[in-house]
Amino acid sequence: MAKAMKPGKAKPAKAKPAEKAKKKPGIKKKIAKQKALPLPGGLKLKGAKLPKRIRKVEARVLEPLSVSPTGADAMILDRLWETVEQRRLAGDITTSHSARLMARGTAKVAQKFGEEAVECVIEATIGNRAATVLESADVLYHLLVMWVDAGIKPAEVWAELARRQGISGIAEKAARPQGIIRAAGTTKLP
Repeated sequence: MAKAMKPGKAKPAKAKPAEKAKKKPGIKKKIAKQKALPLPGGLKLKGAKLPKRIRKVEARVLEPLSVSPTGADAMILDRLWETVEQRRLAGDITTSHSARLMARGTAKVAQKFGEEAVECVIEATIGNRAATVLESADVLYHLLVMWVDAGIKPAEVWAELARRQGISGIAEKAARPQGIIRAAGTTKLP
């Protein structure tokens, strides 16, 4: 005997597999036609839209940069180098981080630069833009400390960049002296 159902609470009949396919006609065809790049980590696209977490990352990574501080330009690197050089000359390790770092030796200066570079790479890799900006500032500061420690002036680096301007990176690498390649023990220099 069939069970009596309450009015207004009728359950819909279960859809057969053929009926389910009719509900979303052509979704797979639409996705295939989009010629989208493959998703990271072999993720599968379940619907017509990317997963929410990927859309959020893309929105953060692809948002335009908003640089508004006044007086912030590349000249700040020259001014920062001068400040670090003054701290080195003053040699006051009690009040100057730069002086303290250089007093610990070149190896420590280089190590600190490497640590900051790795932190910057990690933040960039995970797509954390704000932290990448902060870590980039740390990298630039520690690079300048390393220059001061090595007796390198920014103008020397700027001149080298100007010399390379307009030269293909591939051509520049091909023109490297053979001594460098022999010393490296490989022909596959980056």
